[in-house]
Amino acid sequence: MHDTNDMISMTIIANSGDARSYAFQALQEAKLGNFEAAEQLLAKSKESENIAHKAQTELLFKEANGDKQDVNVLLVHAQDHLMTSMLAAELIKEIILLYKNK
Repeated sequence: MHDTNDMISMTIIANSGDARSYAFQALQEAKLGNFEAAEQLLAKSKESENIAHKAQTELLFKEANGDKQDVNVLLVHAQDHLMTSMLAAELIKEIILLYKNK
């Protein structure tokens, strides 16, 4: 069980990192006025976020079904990664809107 949870944690971390990176790349494109490229990068960001969120949901379902989950530093780090990347993407979308309406 521990190895599976570590793999799930790493899936969350890797995809959350990708989501964050794509979102910041989108912001850079928006700064240059390349809004189509920015939208494509935001779509990639969302895809990566969805993979990470699906992995997190897998852990939640296990817990809900009575399979007590071990909480370790890796899982906590994964959760932090996911939540901060989601927040970054939300804020970046708003900033891109500001650039578009400039």
